[in-house]
Amino acid sequence: MNTAQLLRAAWRALRHAWTLAAMTVAAGLGRLRNPHQVIARKPDGGIVLGPRVVLFLHWDRGGRVREALFDYIAQLAASGRSVVFVTNAGALDPGAEARLLALCAGILVRRNIGYDFGGWRDAIETLDLPQSGTEEIIIANDSIFGPVRPIDSMLLRLDYDEADVWGLTESWQRRYHLQSYFVAFGPRAIRSPAFRRFWSGVIPAPSKPYVIGKYEVGLTQAMIRAGLRVAALWPYEALTRQITRDQLAPYLDIEPGGRADPHDLTRWLHILRLRDAIARRRPLNPTSDLWRHLLLSGYPFIKRELLRDNPTKVEDIGDWADLLRDELGADPAPILADLRMMLRGDAP
Repeated sequence: MNTAQLLRAAWRALRHAWTLAAMTVAAGLGRLRNPHQVIARKPDGGIVLGPRVVLFLHWDRGGRVREALFDYIAQLAASGRSVVFVTNAGALDPGAEARLLALCAGILVRRNIGYDFGGWRDAIETLDLPQSGTEEIIIANDSIFGPVRPIDSMLLRLDYDEADVWGLTESWQRRYHLQSYFVAFGPRAIRSPAFRRFWSGVIPAPSKPYVIGKYEVGLTQAMIRAGLRVAALWPYEALTRQITRDQLAPYLDIEPGGRADPHDLTRWLHILRLRDAIARRRPLNPTSDLWRHLLLSGYPFIKRELLRDNPTKVEDIGDWADLLRDELGADPAPILADLRMMLRGDAP
């Protein structure tokens, strides 16, 4: 082993040790914090729930609610579900609160302790879920742009004869899991001891990596270990099967550094990277790496972090607005309006 390899190995070992130490500290601090942080419930007369419940998690530093979220929540409510808006903002803009009360079964306002999973646990225990008549619990959050198309057909696909727990997308990064921005639990799942055991074990750890590893990944793993069937409406394998050599054909004469159109070049680079990852069995993030394939397959959202942060350095997102407008007939203006408040140093 040469010097460079030794240094890389030492760095990996040091990083692993640091991660373990940080996780241990986060867990310790989480156990010292009170998981119950609800400070207000609306309406004052109490929250009455039907058999199908959506716990919609929100956070905004100023207590604002993005305009598109009202449409998302309205569509969830129109499907016959009782939507409870759970905000970690500590307070809501009064105008937004009034509009939400017209759409939702109720609002829970809580302190920003424990991230999304802390909020969902708090809501489940505050509302005493599942109640005797509860048939479905959906956890969802505001980490998406959209919906860019109606979600009624998406909701109709939640078939609990086929699976007990549904996500929209699934990931193999870290370990297999349903991505937590939308997870639906059917009757068998919510009556399982594993469901209550998982949520009662969620602690408000002050570490996002801890929450992702322990709870986003851990939730799906706990359901699988309990013998529950989990599935995604847009399965990973179905998406990666779309990334064929034929997609490269229009760009095969492109050479990096040549005089290719930049949009063509980024498409070529992105498809090549996807095919390389698939060939090497390296897991992709569906909501980032496969965003185009998702949208063209009927998926109704774009993840906010993709357009705001692009954490996986996706090469071909420059034409996202054109794709919405030209391919889907959707208006990108609401997303552009939100990006004006979010982006720092980048163009949409």
